[in-house]
Amino acid sequence: MADKRQNRRNNNDDDYNPKYRKMRKKVCPLCANKDLVLDYKNADQLKKFINDKGKILPRRATGACNKHQRDITLAVKRARQIAILPYTQE
Repeated sequence: MADKRQNRRNNNDDDYNPKYRKMRKKVCPLCANKDLVLDYKNADQLKKFINDKGKILPRRATGACNKHQRDITLAVKRARQIAILPYTQE
């Protein structure tokens, strides 16, 4: 059994499947940096949380916690309403 684990670490085992490797949990960027305050008027900050088509990225992509993801969504929607961010990119 120990030799099988050793082989798996060295990627020499036939049963090794990289699809099922353990991923590190992302840390919320707003929780990690307490000085960072989300503002709907700061378009450069909000562009980190939207994709190239203008859609809001999900939590699994941004790494934001539930509370801050709701704040991101609200800020992006407010920025779109006052035309700081576009609704769609063409």
